[in-house]
Amino acid sequence: MKSVRIPLAAVLLAAAVATPALAATDPSFLFTATAGDFDRYFPSYLANGYFTTMTSPRGTEGNRAYMVAFMDYTQDDIARPAAIPGWSEIDYNPGDGWLNRTRLDARFFGDYAQTLDAYDGTLTTRYRYRYADRVTDVQVVTFVSQAAPHLAATRLTITPQFDGTVQLSFPIRLWSEYQPRFPIGKLDGEAMIDAVIASGQNLDNKPAPTSDRAAVWYPGYTRVLAADGDPRALTLWLRGRAEQGLGMAEAAAIGLPPGLQVEDVRLENGAHRLSLELTARVLKGRSYAFTKYVAVSREGWGGGDREDLALAVAARRTGFERLLAEHRDAWHALWRSDIVIDGDAAAQKAVHSDLYYLLSNSTVGTAWPMGACALTPNYAGHAFWDSDSWVFPALLLLHPERAKPIVMFRARTIAPAEKRAAQYGARGTMYPWEADPETGVDVTPYFAYGIYREIHVNADIAIAQWQYYLASGDDAWLRRYGWPVIRGIAEFWASRVTHDAAQDRYEILHVTSPDEAYADVPNDAFTNAAARKALNIAVEAAKRVGAAPDPRWAEIAAKMYIPFSAREQRHLDFDASVPHDKITWMGSSLVWLMYPNLDLPMPDAVRANDFAFQLEALKSHGDDPNEMMMVMLAVAAAELGDADAAGRWIERNLQGFLKPPFNVRTETVANNAGYILATSAGFLQSMIYGLTGLRIDERGLSEAYAPVLPPKWRALTLKNVVFRGQRYDIRVERDAAGKVRLVRRKP
Repeated sequence: MKSVRIPLAAVLLAAAVATPALAATDPSFLFTATAGDFDRYFPSYLANGYFTTMTSPRGTEGNRAYMVAFMDYTQDDIARPAAIPGWSEIDYNPGDGWLNRTRLDARFFGDYAQTLDAYDGTLTTRYRYRYADRVTDVQVVTFVSQAAPHLAATRLTITPQFDGTVQLSFPIRLWSEYQPRFPIGKLDGEAMIDAVIASGQNLDNKPAPTSDRAAVWYPGYTRVLAADGDPRALTLWLRGRAEQGLGMAEAAAIGLPPGLQVEDVRLENGAHRLSLELTARVLKGRSYAFTKYVAVSREGWGGGDREDLALAVAARRTGFERLLAEHRDAWHALWRSDIVIDGDAAAQKAVHSDLYYLLSNSTVGTAWPMGACALTPNYAGHAFWDSDSWVFPALLLLHPERAKPIVMFRARTIAPAEKRAAQYGARGTMYPWEADPETGVDVTPYFAYGIYREIHVNADIAIAQWQYYLASGDDAWLRRYGWPVIRGIAEFWASRVTHDAAQDRYEILHVTSPDEAYADVPNDAFTNAAARKALNIAVEAAKRVGAAPDPRWAEIAAKMYIPFSAREQRHLDFDASVPHDKITWMGSSLVWLMYPNLDLPMPDAVRANDFAFQLEALKSHGDDPNEMMMVMLAVAAAELGDADAAGRWIERNLQGFLKPPFNVRTETVANNAGYILATSAGFLQSMIYGLTGLRIDERGLSEAYAPVLPPKWRALTLKNVVFRGQRYDIRVERDAAGKVRLVRRKP
């Protein structure tokens, strides 16, 4: 460890301003933890789409942090997000014990409250820290800048109730490689379970807030290549590299309160911590604000360590208050597009937390997707259909500039999709079930090998491309980016189908159903319906760009077989030759035929029968239902015009899935696989497309279904919707006679 001590005279003190108090904010944006949450604290995160930090109860701990598409490629493992050095930590010692090592207990942390303000994008923590005979009032404010994507800041304000000497530590945590690491790239399912058990872990559901899947979805490793600091300038910097991956850099500049009586500053540069350690004299009743300004970058996004150091120092000169004001202004601009519910405070609060999580993980002007579980290691940060079919539609009307990177990712990664198609003996492009968010290559774990048959993802991608074109009206974009993706996927489907000459129909054999326990079935209804839509899209897209469509596309689409029971007048999940008899976490996938992006045309009576079967299958064959299915039940009920049922399903999706205190959605009620963006997006889709009845199609933003309102709701408003360059407020309300109607107004 390198240690450098310097006297007070050499310390550069940065000007400080008082930490601003929380402004009066609509309570539906505020999520507050109390001391009662210490034992069930499910962390949230602060993020701007490019990098993040997890939250923690004290507001000062060293937390894991991640960067967009910054992946570890350890041999025999799958690609996984590399945890970057933890930047948010500040520690405080009043003389008897370090704050971050003190047991979380209301006796030591009195008057405790931590508030995630989704409107401002800030985390504010307050408490009275009492240890031995010394008491300190503490406030911590942290944000990851929405206005300056490479920057973040955290400010610790202490008000000691004593005169004396205190210590402060400003570390950057240099994480060790996670152990044990498993060769998940080559372990089958049973071997993986055995390896997890042998490590003393299991994959059983855990009580909150413990992660259920930490044994598998652990963080990757960033190897620090060089690190140093300057105690005179109060700065730290480092550069590193994700294991066999991209390079990165990080820097911090510390701001001290004016008039602070500093006794000593030293640099610690060790294997696991790069830190500035400060000793100072404080006076009773006086407040002291200490600020850490942080800059982060990676290859392909920003500069290196020198550039980050310059950014951090410049941020310190700018000052915390101005940076925070710019950050808040950027968040407030995002919230001009909103979903407002009149008459249901709980649903409104859930809408705002779900929108916060989507906006926190979206970028602008890039070609990166959104990982299934945001900027966390869950599901290894891979891009699934979640990105195209769930998150993308939820953002498209409210924030099209934040939806666009999702479709651009697929355009950027055509080449690996073409190679993959050739690998499986197909033509065109065959996108993987799990794609590396940086390279687009197939990174599906070996234990999930059978999932390679879940090929509906290719249709989902084509549908999203077309939805973006229809919503934007951008012919140049379609010609350059969307059409090559749509064409390649159509070529894939044309090579993947089988013609049944006896029935004169086209079938798709050997697929994994969206209800994934059925891993090798013929003619999955959702897959066949989505493929048909993708082929029809390709025919229409070809006309728009002046290309000649393959005549087989229209023929295959017209003769695509979608399993149906004439006796029951409903669709089947898959071919009738396969028994529908497994206990799964969905029961059935018929509700997804009513999914807004697919919206399989069918008579109202068939729609009602499909919905009834889905509900019955959920009771008889469902186990701990997956929220991705549950959020679609409100959409299905709305399509049927059943406002009461739609309201009940919206309310049901508030129960158990939202983990306190910050409304983090988990995959199921019982498990703690958290930060599932698809479920947040699906809940929002139940408002944007479900209750409004709106669909994006060739006619425009069409009122495909009559709007509905849950009985106790007075109105639903989509604020500042963008469609083909025009902005609207879209409101579902009751007229004087009590009839529900949809109204479009200029905002």
